[in-house]
Amino acid sequence: MPGATFDAPDLTTFARLDEFGLVVVGQRLEPDRVVLACRVVARDDDAFCRGCGAVGTPRGTVSRHLAHEPFGWRPVTLLVRVRCYRCEACRRVWRQDTTAAAEPRARLSRAAVHWALVGLVVQHLTVARVAEALAVAWHTANAAVLDEGRRVLIDDEARFDHVAVIGVDEHVWRHTRRGEKYVTVVIDLTPIRDGTGPARLLDMVEGRSKQAFKTWLAGRPKSWRDGWRSWRWTASPGSRPLPPRNYPTRSR
Repeated sequence: MPGATFDAPDLTTFARLDEFGLVVVGQRLEPDRVVLACRVVARDDDAFCRGCGAVGTPRGTVSRHLAHEPFGWRPVTLLVRVRCYRCEACRRVWRQDTTAAAEPRARLSRAAVHWALVGLVVQHLTVARVAEALAVAWHTANAAVLDEGRRVLIDDEARFDHVAVIGVDEHVWRHTRRGEKYVTVVIDLTPIRDGTGPARLLDMVEGRSKQAFKTWLAGRPKSWRDGWRSWRWTASPGSRPLPPRNYPTRSR
């Protein structure tokens, strides 16, 4: 590339670990994965006791293994060396803060969790494929994706903003004899009505009865319930519930 300017190779920046307070100090290439040895970027308050404020004494390091986002579908593991301290005054023991890189006791880095959620929602990957790419157990990947999806999507207070038309449908999600087989799916149809984009999923409620939908509506803020103007039930005619009372007129 004529005229292009290149920087020196930087594995920390390439792996986006500088965003999470880590620095790569070594690498090991294995046939089925890559292991990056990292250290935590030192902070001014690392050595100070959280209890009495005295300066602590370094007491060695511990290792923390984190699954990181894969590169070229090759699993990447972070071997993070975390320095430990001990306060001689109050006998308190602590470690360097690694919450920027991962949640406490988590097996996946924050970048890996984000990659897994995007892969599942946007790229339509299965949990098994995500777990394989991260080299973790299926339950580990599934739990991490559910927690991140709940934090980013379900707990997002702004996801109900500007919703004027909702669609309600039933869906069979459990194909076994035990447990509830059906869920009520709530969809935002406002983008389709306005011609601005596709419909988007708002929520899924266990059960397909009138009470399930009514309970879901009751859990939404009153200001939001007063803002939307129509709803559409798209399930089979035999299972259509009656419109909930005390709400604006809806289209069927």
